[in-house]
Amino acid sequence: MKFDFKAISDKCVKCGKCIQVCTIYGINSDEVTSPRGFLDLLGAYKRGELELDKDVKNIFESCFLCTNCVDVCPGSLHTDTAIENVRKDIADKFGITWYKKVAFWFLGHRTILDLAARMGYVFQSCGFKIQKDAKFGNSMSARLEIPLLKKERLLPTASKKSFMNSHPDFVDNGGERTIGLFIGCMGNYAYTSIGEGVLKICKTLGINVDLMKKQACCGAPMYFTGDFKAVEKAAKFNVEYFEKILEKVEAIVIPEATCSAMVKMDYIHFFEDDKEWQERAKKVSQKIYLATEYFYKFTNLEEILAKKGFSDIDVTCHDPCHARKMQGVYKEPRALLAKNYKIVEMQDPNKCCGFGGVTMQSNKYELSRAAGQQKVHMLKETGVKVVSAECSACKMQLNNALHIGEVDMKCVNPIELIGMVLDENLEK
Repeated sequence: MKFDFKAISDKCVKCGKCIQVCTIYGINSDEVTSPRGFLDLLGAYKRGELELDKDVKNIFESCFLCTNCVDVCPGSLHTDTAIENVRKDIADKFGITWYKKVAFWFLGHRTILDLAARMGYVFQSCGFKIQKDAKFGNSMSARLEIPLLKKERLLPTASKKSFMNSHPDFVDNGGERTIGLFIGCMGNYAYTSIGEGVLKICKTLGINVDLMKKQACCGAPMYFTGDFKAVEKAAKFNVEYFEKILEKVEAIVIPEATCSAMVKMDYIHFFEDDKEWQERAKKVSQKIYLATEYFYKFTNLEEILAKKGFSDIDVTCHDPCHARKMQGVYKEPRALLAKNYKIVEMQDPNKCCGFGGVTMQSNKYELSRAAGQQKVHMLKETGVKVVSAECSACKMQLNNALHIGEVDMKCVNPIELIGMVLDENLEK
C-alpha cells in the first residue's frame, strides 16, 4: 500500500502529549525516538532530505507500535501505521534477516509447521529446560540454554499436539448457535489451554464451534516487520476464507488481541489502495470479536459465572495494546473475571508490556527487556499471583519479565481463568 508520510508529518502540531505515554521514549528519552520525532523524520524522508541508512533503520525499528501515541493524539494521527509502512521500505532496501524469513515461511505453511512443532516438542529438551505449571493447564515455558541466545529468557515451548489437531473440525454442542474460532499461531502450538478454555465455555453455553482449520496466520509478525508481500497473501486468503465461514456461523471469535486487531482493523489499513479488498475486509470485520467481548455481549456467561462462587486466586489485569487501544476492549474481561476472582488493579494497566514484535524480541531485546521490567514493578505492587492478559504476545513477554525479575506471578489469558472456574467446584 502507498502511504503519504508528508501528510501525516505536516499534521503533527508538536503538542507533546504523545511523549508522556510513549513506550520507547520512556526507556530512551531522546526526541528522535518519540512519536513526534518519528513523524518529523518521516516528513524529511518523504521530501528527500533523509536517506534510509542503517542509522535511520535503527530508529524506525525502535518503535514498539503500542499505539499509545495514537490513543492520546488530538488529531488521532496513526504514527504506528506510518512506521509500519516505512518498515516496508526498509525491508525492500535492506532485506529481511534470514531467520525472520524462515519463521515467516513456516507461518505460511501450516502443514509443515505442524510437523516442525511436533519435532520441536520431541527435541526441545536438547536446548531448553522445560517448566510446566499444572494449575494453569499446559501453558509451558522454557529457559533457554542455547549459547547464542540469552540464557535468562523464558519462552513458550511447543505442545505435544497442536490445539487444532487435537479436535475435530466441528465441535457439536447441540446448540442452535455456531461460532468460528480463530485460534492464532501461539494458541495453536504453544498456549493450547486458551483454545481449550474457549471450548469449555462454548460447551457450557451450548454453542457449537467451527475450528476453521484452514485459517492462515493473521500476518501480524510480517506486517510489523515490513514483509508486505507475505501480509497480502495471508490477508487475502483469510478474508476470502472468513467470508465462506461467515455464511454458516454468527461470528468469528479470537482469544488473541494481536490477531484480532490485525484481521479486524489492520487489514482495512493495509488494503487502503485496493478498495475492493478493503470493502471485503470491512464487511468481515463486523463479525469479528475478541473472545471476552463476544461472550460478555452476546451470551449469558456472566450470569453462569455468578453462580459458581469465588476462587481463592486474586487477579490483576493487564490491558494489551491491541485490545484496549485498538479495539476498546478492557471492561469485558474484567466484568467476567470479577464474578469469580477478586481483581486488584495495578497502577497503570494500560502501560505497554514491551513485546513489540519480532524485531524487538530479536534485534532489540534489551529495549523489550527494559519495558518489561517497568511493567513488573507495577505488578509486584499488587501483591497478587496472577496477571490476566488476552494476548499471547503479552503472556510471553510478561512471563519472561516476571521470570527475570524473580517475581512469583504468572500471566494467564482470561479465557483460561474462566475455563478453570468452569472446571472447579467453588464455594458459593
